[in-house]
This record gives sequence, C-alpha cells and structure tokens, in this order.
Amino acid sequence: MKLILGISSFVLGLSLVFKKRYQVLNTLLAVRVIRKLLVAVTMKLPNVRQKILPSILGRSAS
Repeated sequence: MKLILGISSFVLGLSLVFKKRYQVLNTLLAVRVIRKLLVAVTMKLPNVRQKILPSILGRSAS
C-alpha cells in the first residue's frame, strides 16, 4: 500500500511540475546564482557555442 501511494504521489508531483514547467523554470531562473550557473554550463556545450551563439550575436556561423 505504501509503495502504491508513493508511486502515485511521485507521478502526481511529476505531472504538476510538467504542467507548470514554465513557471518552475522562471522561478529557478529568477535566482541569480542558478541563472549564472546555467549560462556557464550551457556555454560549455559545443553545439551552443558553434551554432546558437553566432546567430544571437549576428555573426555568420562557420
């Protein structure tokens, strides 16, 4: 019974987070430390640096 209740609670919580994902993301990104950490980690990804960053800065992607 505890297992079923635990799994049900987990699925319900997961579905609520998914339904409110943009509000959760905005809340997390409102925290300066988390936002800076996320940007730093994202900039280390090769695809972001090669493809997305040039389009943001208005340069041609090479």
